[in-house]
Amino acid sequence: MLDLRPGCECCDKDLPADSRDALICSFECTFCRDCAETVLGGICPNCSGELVRRPVRPAAALARSPASTVRVFKAEGCGRKTA
Repeated sequence: MLDLRPGCECCDKDLPADSRDALICSFECTFCRDCAETVLGGICPNCSGELVRRPVRPAAALARSPASTVRVFKAEGCGRKTA
């Protein structure tokens, strides 16, 4: 089951479980759409994997399986990816 982490690892923007602006890689690293597109170029800085939109967990399922409250934030920033 996905962690549904509560914030962007780059800028620490809140990304609630129902956010359509959250993107993840296959390791569940989580980024806001702005950082994913403008800073990271759609590639996870941790594993070099593709960033895709995180699915939204329905409210009933969220009540049974709540989102994570553990924030992962890189205070030093994620840096701009280079080709």
